[in-house]
Amino acid sequence: MLPALRFSSLIAAASLAALAGCSSSRSALPPRIADQDSGSDALLIAAHAVGEGVVWVAGAGGTVGRTVDGGARWQLAVVPGADTLQFRDVVAFGAETAWALSIGPGASSRVVKTTDGGASWRTTFVNDDPDAFFDCLSFWDAQRGLAYSDSVEGAFVVIVTDDGGESWRRLPADVLPAALDGEGGFAASGTCVTTRGADRAWIATGNADPARVLRTTDGGRSWSASDTPVAGGEATGLASVAFRSDTHGVAVGGDVSDPASEADVVARTTDGGRTWQLSGRLPFPGAAYGAAYVPESSALVAVGPGGAALSRDDGHTWTLLDGRAWWGVAASAPDAIWLTGPDGRIARLRL
Repeated sequence: MLPALRFSSLIAAASLAALAGCSSSRSALPPRIADQDSGSDALLIAAHAVGEGVVWVAGAGGTVGRTVDGGARWQLAVVPGADTLQFRDVVAFGAETAWALSIGPGASSRVVKTTDGGASWRTTFVNDDPDAFFDCLSFWDAQRGLAYSDSVEGAFVVIVTDDGGESWRRLPADVLPAALDGEGGFAASGTCVTTRGADRAWIATGNADPARVLRTTDGGRSWSASDTPVAGGEATGLASVAFRSDTHGVAVGGDVSDPASEADVVARTTDGGRTWQLSGRLPFPGAAYGAAYVPESSALVAVGPGGAALSRDDGHTWTLLDGRAWWGVAASAPDAIWLTGPDGRIARLRL
């Protein structure tokens, strides 16, 4: 509106003030969690929020599905021939194309792909190493991605694709740091690997002391490792890593075998993962299975069997959001954050 007349200018100013008041009221609202009907009773482990109301989820019993309307309607189904598999990660680029990773030793670890919104799936990778156990999957773009396995005989197993997941190749062991005895990942939420930009990626490790974060800045051609102050050891370490910029990120985890444990399980970095410091203690017991930064904000959400929590300062301080068990978390906007958990539970969180 052009303020040609004084009266029009006053009206415009009043309207802007009213709108500002409404916006302020909205921002002052407490976080709201609303459960949605998934139509499934499967344990839902991973989520990927694409935006524009499109969210994909994956879980036990070969279950993968999506919503295209912000969760008003969910379409979950068992991938044909995969009813014995657990899909613990899912990555998508839009409503039609997605990849899901199943976990387990040997051939139980595989990647399936859909290009028609889940109407059909093709298997594009089957693990042929009986000692490998894949945990997480991530993509830089619709063509380039990587998947991570527990170490085998002292070497990390990382596979990459540059053709949209149609084919995969293992990275040479000498481009990765040597693995510690028993070191691997926790396939708890599909977030033990994260990618950013064109070439950066981080991998959270556990089951060895110390718990570490592996990082690459050149698309996986070379890697380095950094110790974190989160306790490591058998069934203990890092389960998830998330970054809000090239430099600022968090890694979370804990003792996945003890749901009542209370410990410092959050580490933060301000230099891209080269060094890590302890951050604040979570307000729920047990391990954190997943963490995700919320785009368009400074918010960070962490989840685990003990609940869900929110931080607005890179994990220094936390607020409990919910005391129920959650496994997965994904976000595309402050009003589009998704939590997944047991018994087909899906909830939308709005900040």
